[in-house]
Amino acid sequence: MVSQTDSIVALSSGRLPAGIAVIRISGPQTRFVVETIAGAVKDRFTTLRRLAAPGGDVIDHGLVLFFPGPGSFTGEDVAEFHVHGSRAVAAKMLETITGFDGVRHAEPGEFTRRAFLNGRLDLVETEALADLVNAETEAQRRFAVRNAEGAQSELYSGWRRRLIHARAMIEAEIDFADEEDVPGSVSEAVWSDVAAMIGEIEHHIEGFKAAEIIRDGFEVVILGAPNAGKSSLFNALARREAAIVTDEPGTTRDLLEVVLDLKGLKVRIIDTAGLRETAGKVETIGIERARTKARGADLVLLLEDMVSPLPIGDVPAGVPLLKIGTKADLSQGRPGYDLSISSKDGTGMESLLSEIGRRASAAAGDAGDVLPSRLRHVELLRKTAGFLNGALAGESQELRAEELRLAADRLGRIVGSVDVEDLLDVIFSQFCIGK
Repeated sequence: MVSQTDSIVALSSGRLPAGIAVIRISGPQTRFVVETIAGAVKDRFTTLRRLAAPGGDVIDHGLVLFFPGPGSFTGEDVAEFHVHGSRAVAAKMLETITGFDGVRHAEPGEFTRRAFLNGRLDLVETEALADLVNAETEAQRRFAVRNAEGAQSELYSGWRRRLIHARAMIEAEIDFADEEDVPGSVSEAVWSDVAAMIGEIEHHIEGFKAAEIIRDGFEVVILGAPNAGKSSLFNALARREAAIVTDEPGTTRDLLEVVLDLKGLKVRIIDTAGLRETAGKVETIGIERARTKARGADLVLLLEDMVSPLPIGDVPAGVPLLKIGTKADLSQGRPGYDLSISSKDGTGMESLLSEIGRRASAAAGDAGDVLPSRLRHVELLRKTAGFLNGALAGESQELRAEELRLAADRLGRIVGSVDVEDLLDVIFSQFCIGK
């Protein structure tokens, strides 16, 4: 286990060489390291300095920033050296900094972990920061920024505050029923709010599918008989020869995937083996994989050759489906298709992409909505709702109050802030007990 009393340092700006390399240090030795290498600097100001090792060797000339704790990202003293982005300069800076006593290379994610341990971020904000770093599309960026700014945390903390207040009212009624300051009956209001909260939580949980689509992508699976034009469409969407296209049936044996950015949303297009009844052993495995993948898809594109249509057997039920007629350049068109396309001359491709984008946007909803962004959130929220239902159905006030405690505890686990003492604060601030 790594020590939290050490100062840590790391290259924070990514792959080298680059125009600039940013080297970040955090911990109790930070100010000493900065003043030794760069001389005195003004807090929170960017300063151009000659950077030299303790022996006097000049390493580079660069910018230095110093952020005193606790008003920094990690809550500790933090500094950044902005130097020229060569491998040699960055390596020499890291070698020099780790040469100081009590300074070591940071573990993966350790700056963010210290921010959490020092109360600068909660768990949900930490997860959102990871999402922001990994964001590939505009929808992912907006979703991550909203959560990183605390929207999701505030929702869960707000529910938890309501439960703490509800439990305080119930416990006050149990323990201090003879006191004049305590209302004669708070149960009706408390349990009405608990019932409303169950509905709010369940509605929030329903948004997890939309959050998955924003974070992981809207999955589109291409199905069809051999030579229906699946791989040709896949290559046209990928804008490269990602799949082998021949006249020989059964060329595609495994799943192929390409990622598109449509209307700011991540869309994953998956090419599959051609569906037919008679196939070899390896091709049969590919066909089964295709059917399995289609059953979990957000949208299936069912392709059929309008020139020589072939049967494909059963299509997975319950999955949104677009029936696409292919090879429109060789056919006069036939009824019964949602769209007709030609991967060869581009006929219908714009309409197809527009429809996929429309469906992806509808499935993802508003990226500004507060949604559960992790499965662990959903699992804890379901447990919370379960305890609240138990509280509503309970027979004694004592047991019902315990169910409320367990529900609040699960909400606290989402954001990483479980404090048993705050219940007492609510009781005494509300009722002036013991006057």
